Amino acid sequence: MTDQPHHKNCEGDSSLRMPHAALDMRSRQLKGLKIERLLDLENLPKPLRVLEVGTGSGGIAHYFGTHPRMRCIVDAVDVYDNRLVLDGYHYQQVMGTVLPFENDSFDVVVTNHVIEHVGDEQAQRHHLSELHRVLRTGGIGYIAVPNRWMLIEPHFRLAFLSWMPRSWRTPYLHLMRKGKRYDCEPLQLSQLENFLAQAGFGYENISIDAMRTTIEIEHSQSFVLNVLRNLPDRVWVPLLNVMPTLIYRFWPQ
Repeated sequence: MTDQPHHKNCEGDSSLRMPHAALDMRSRQLKGLKIERLLDLENLPKPLRVLEVGTGSGGIAHYFGTHPRMRCIVDAVDVYDNRLVLDGYHYQQVMGTVLPFENDSFDVVVTNHVIEHVGDEQAQRHHLSELHRVLRTGGIGYIAVPNRWMLIEPHFRLAFLSWMPRSWRTPYLHLMRKGKRYDCEPLQLSQLENFLAQAGFGYENISIDAMRTTIEIEHSQSFVLNVLRNLPDRVWVPLLNVMPTLIYRFWPQ
């Protein structure tokens, strides 16, 4: 997501958090295909009402809104307007984590690298509670978030940045001349699962499936990566806590 402002009571000063939008349109289209496969959207009844929270470039919303086989009615929101493609979906700019939609409005919700940008723990929990409010019974959601225990922090490209106590992260950025303020809150696996459960969701960790799907879509010609893709689950399951990205599908309980 282009990121959301740090706030209390789910509102606040957007100047405290800066956009971190992914603006490579090809990568957004491939991410849309990945989400489609991981959620098995092609086999759900149509039309699908889809919400993308933190649309950034608009690429994922555009992918679903202009899909050649699936009929999707797509809404997208963000706190900054960094869109590069405008057609295929309806866009609203928002403040904080409150979503401007009625209860039970959507069949599918997508929050892709958003929750680490919305603010503190209170804001992160509210982000999930709003997704629960607007997602219909029988609906499905997708969430991806950087793992706090990833080796290289993806926004600032620094090793061990997110491993440090929160008060050390900004000084480390200054020391390495990589930025002025660390404004992200990556989660660890148990923390994310706790947040999802307390928001009223059932969930499934699909990080291994996501890794395999990414290789299949983006790196099908790589011999080494395809060897890794075909390793059995028993090799990957012990590594779930340290996978760079935590990816889940979730649904209302």
